[in-house]
Amino acid sequence: MGVRKSREEWKIYGNVFDEFTREVIFRLASQGFFDELKSAIALGKEANIFTATAGRQAESAEQVIVKIYRLENCNFKKMYDYLRHDPRYMSTKPSKRAIVFAWCQREYRNLLLAREAVRVPTPLAFKSNVIVMSLVGDPLTGETAPMLKDQTPENPAVFCQLLLDDIRSLWKAGLVHGDLSAFNVLNDDGKPVMIDFSQSSPTAAPNARALLQRDLENLAAHFKKLGIIIDVEKEMKRIVK
Repeated sequence: MGVRKSREEWKIYGNVFDEFTREVIFRLASQGFFDELKSAIALGKEANIFTATAGRQAESAEQVIVKIYRLENCNFKKMYDYLRHDPRYMSTKPSKRAIVFAWCQREYRNLLLAREAVRVPTPLAFKSNVIVMSLVGDPLTGETAPMLKDQTPENPAVFCQLLLDDIRSLWKAGLVHGDLSAFNVLNDDGKPVMIDFSQSSPTAAPNARALLQRDLENLAAHFKKLGIIIDVEKEMKRIVK
């Protein structure tokens, strides 16, 4: 497995690739989930995201996404607060590594559940603090679909309704996104694709409705700028009934 390192990328790589993470990356690559990291496409608060050439486990896509959660410099308190409200992770120990490993596994499990109801990246594998998933966009070139914040749909009203229907379908499948905004929705040829599911919680979680309301309020604020009004209270009733 190789890693391309330009002068600009060294800072990002230095933040991510401690010895433990290098070993995790090597193991996933050795198992055929990807061959080589290609480009850093996002530097997030909790994780860095790369495109990678697909390995022998891939069916057809030329490139995939590799998301690497940091083992340091995360908001562990905030992450643990989400975990302790999730019935699946209430027993997680409040140590940094335990929190990050649970966070990564949680995103993988949430994506598996979400993909049965809505369009999301397909989770391919995870280990410790690294998750591999399908690329939304053009896997042949590695060009990812733009975030909603960066590309307004040709028909905002239609896109908005599709997104609201997806939120309802997700809720019916037993999940609430929990961090939905124009940053976590991709505009894939005019159709919404939700991403970043690490903060997603089961609808059985005690804070699920509060998370749903926050998701709707975030989207309402964005679409209001586009002339689309979302009645948050009405949508709450429609989704949870």
